[in-house]
Amino acid sequence: MTSPLLDLRALRVRHHVPHDDGGHHLGAPAPDGVDLVVEPGEVVLLLGPSGCGKSTLALATNGLVPQVVGAETDGTVHVGGQDVARSRPPLLAADVAMVFQDPDAQVVTGSVLDEVCFAPGNLCLPVEEVLARAETALRQVGLWERRHDDPAVLSGGGRQRLALGCALATGARLLVLDEPTANLDPAGVEEVYDVLRSIAATGERGVLLVEHDLDAAVPVADRVVVLDRAGRPATVGPVREVLAGQAELLADLGVWLPTATLAALRLRAAGMPVDPLPLTPDELATVLTSALDGTAAVPAPTLASAAPRPAAPTPPVISVDRLTVRRGGRTVLDDVCLDVAPGELLALVGGNGAGKTTLAQVVAGALRPPRRAVTGTVRVAGLDPRRAEPTDLTTAVGFVFQNPEHQFVTGRVDDELAHGLRVRGVPAAEVTARVDDVLERFGLADLRDRHPFWLSGGQKRRLSVGTAIVCRPEVLVLDEPTYGQDRERAVELLDLLTDLHDDGTTVVVVSHDMQLVAEHATRVVALADGRVLADGRPDVVLGDDALLAAAGLRAPPLVRATRGLGDPAWRAVARLADLPAARFAQVVAG
Repeated sequence: MTSPLLDLRALRVRHHVPHDDGGHHLGAPAPDGVDLVVEPGEVVLLLGPSGCGKSTLALATNGLVPQVVGAETDGTVHVGGQDVARSRPPLLAADVAMVFQDPDAQVVTGSVLDEVCFAPGNLCLPVEEVLARAETALRQVGLWERRHDDPAVLSGGGRQRLALGCALATGARLLVLDEPTANLDPAGVEEVYDVLRSIAATGERGVLLVEHDLDAAVPVADRVVVLDRAGRPATVGPVREVLAGQAELLADLGVWLPTATLAALRLRAAGMPVDPLPLTPDELATVLTSALDGTAAVPAPTLASAAPRPAAPTPPVISVDRLTVRRGGRTVLDDVCLDVAPGELLALVGGNGAGKTTLAQVVAGALRPPRRAVTGTVRVAGLDPRRAEPTDLTTAVGFVFQNPEHQFVTGRVDDELAHGLRVRGVPAAEVTARVDDVLERFGLADLRDRHPFWLSGGQKRRLSVGTAIVCRPEVLVLDEPTYGQDRERAVELLDLLTDLHDDGTTVVVVSHDMQLVAEHATRVVALADGRVLADGRPDVVLGDDALLAAAGLRAPPLVRATRGLGDPAWRAVARLADLPAARFAQVVAG
């Protein structure tokens, strides 16, 4: 029998949490008493609520916890038969390769090719083998044609693929991937999972995968390990046995489930017999087809009418006129025109490199390209974001970066929330009240004295959003707001954004999550190659397969499940809220 690639027993980690006085104390354990094994040819999916210790466990597989990230640990970790506690991270690089939650944390060179060559070069491999590995890895992740580019000019998704390419080039038999698709467009997600599928199929390598996008991960994963909110083992087993057989448990924990499973749970709660629960859109389509064919009285769904586009005022709250932006010798935005009325919830979608983040950053004033690199005009709340005083601009516009750490400026969570208010001269009592409200809303109250950089990825994201909304701006721009969030916190965050939108705040969201866009947006703008490809209602844009393909996108999972049904009303279902839960219950009951 072959030995496991990873054998982790009773792992318990308590981080060193810094004090204001320069000392530290030990935080609560997370993870706490976890066993986990990865065999060759196996993909193990690690799930759990935000803050339960998933990323910490990942960092423990190569000794970064506790040897680099200060912590007290109990239990044992063996990789490739080696005791991680008796080795150093550089010496484990040939056995375990990691893709961090933030790809920018592992980029160290000035070209894409050099970056992928860096790890095998440090393993003292012959030059010919280093170059061969680099080419193979870059072709696998779709970056060979950009091998001479500076990583800094890649999009967030491009850097994510680069990080995966670096891990592949090491030749390590164990790959540890922490949210490897968080910044990728749907086409890029498919590419990554095709790579993971081919890796596992060889039977030589294994993968430990921390992932929230279960619609993508389910077809690839073999087993699931689930942690509870305290980082303790909750359940473990084959994918279908856990995700379908114990879906209610995972839902109670706030863990993400596949969209098809969430839809089926909604229908089951209303009285529709769904057993077993589906995991994929195709399986959900089969369930719905059977129900519709076998129950003549099944009602058509009552679709919420699409929110009408508000009449454009003069002037609109956001006006982009013939905007062209060039960066690194290439045009990233090309003659973009866009007017946004007050109170819209606008989603910017498109493939990696389409220009979404650049457009969001220019609108929010977070990116001020030099005059020679820009043509056209932008007005937001009556201001030119490239020339406005920062205090005036940030009063009108709140911005949340794709990487939360790019916007933290203080040493405490509560100070981070209070900073913008204090700069604006808000009275101390009101500052305290607003900060306390956001801490409670976002589940950060117990972490108020923690340094922002010591939070988990999901907690950092909630804090970054909180710093934007606490100032109550007229316009709120968010780049991938649900990145790193468990299902419970993501739902809370999206409900909060919807409430802000309902109260008149204009919300602009950059997202690769097509189901999120379908559920919450009132308008969708699709970009491709820096140009506006489509602008319209979510049901229209997200239902056009040709348009989505041109933009490097895919239809939301629920659309894929319902599009082939015989009833035209069912074919229009795109949101979980569209499912006829209440009416179905009446039919079944009577």
